[in-house]
Amino acid sequence: MDPQVAETCQYIAEAHLQAMQFSEAEELCAHALMIHSEHGTKGTLKEASDRRLMALILAGKGDHEAALENLGLARVTLQAHRKEIEVAVVDSSIGDSYLALGRYEEAILAYHKALAVFKLVHGEGHTTVASVYVSLADLHMRTGRFREAKTHCENALLIYGRHRADHSNDEISTGLTEIAGLFESMGEYNQALSLLQRALEILENTPGQQSAVGGIEAQIGVLFHLLGKYEEAYMFFKRAVSKLRFGNNRKTWPLGMLLNQMGLACMGLNALWDAAEIFEEARTIAEEVRGPHHPDTLDIISNLAGAYDAMGRTDDAITLLEVILEVKEERLGTVHPDVEDERQRLTELLKETGRSHVRKLSTLQDLLSTKQSSKFQGHQAPVK
Repeated sequence: MDPQVAETCQYIAEAHLQAMQFSEAEELCAHALMIHSEHGTKGTLKEASDRRLMALILAGKGDHEAALENLGLARVTLQAHRKEIEVAVVDSSIGDSYLALGRYEEAILAYHKALAVFKLVHGEGHTTVASVYVSLADLHMRTGRFREAKTHCENALLIYGRHRADHSNDEISTGLTEIAGLFESMGEYNQALSLLQRALEILENTPGQQSAVGGIEAQIGVLFHLLGKYEEAYMFFKRAVSKLRFGNNRKTWPLGMLLNQMGLACMGLNALWDAAEIFEEARTIAEEVRGPHHPDTLDIISNLAGAYDAMGRTDDAITLLEVILEVKEERLGTVHPDVEDERQRLTELLKETGRSHVRKLSTLQDLLSTKQSSKFQGHQAPVK
């Protein structure tokens, strides 16, 4: 097959990756790698590029071991071609894979390899250095070392705050957004909000950045929701949704997730009819993109049931909860704690209508696992 086909596969795979369509992206990228193998172009820079793309795709799917394998192969090729900076970029990505796998010591080593090269080649005030500081901050935050995490965040912010000709608006806004995510994870919502607003100001009037602006607006919406400012949250979600629709991403999972968050903001405002309508659209997207029985889809259906219940549409809420319960019983068994939570929620609604739920008969496996399951404490499932 013509090697140029590999380039086409890579291009289309990147488009699928941006749309979070990981399976389609993986198939195309694997085809490109097969072409490299058949045409004796293994060990070339093009193959290394495809390996790095495959690593991104696999990481998106959560297969970090396979991502690590592809990054290792890409690193060997780049090192053979004396591509020092590219090797450092891959080292940083290898650190990300180790971090995702919980192999923290190996992650630190990989990050520091990349950091040393970036400082040597670009200087200590470059955005590549800042990006590694952000990764190290993430690592320390995950291991409970918040003081070290904040120190790395501050070091990165010093770099992003400098005006240099080789610092692009995209790099700075991305860095600020990532740091905001870390502060959010540490519960410092106001600091995170301030950073996101700075990032938004940088990109708002930049051509071709509407999708990125929408992503930042969505994050701001989430923070306002966490702060209990539902009206502000709703407005930012609405702005973000309009940008996703404008970008012809009408049936993507990011839009489904965003609509779900927007619906929750409506629930906070007691705008129940609006919430139900938004959850219904989110459900349609989730069922088409993720599948009708995917956990993400069930979360949205659960929120829709909550809206119906609050509106007085008890029968509709019961129908949805019965669907959720049936799927979870099939997947987890009838005695799993999550299933018990859903059954309790359904039972309470049925009591209001004077009806009862016919419990599914336990399988032998369920009965044998009852003793093991009893160690879990029942809890009220939160709104997703």
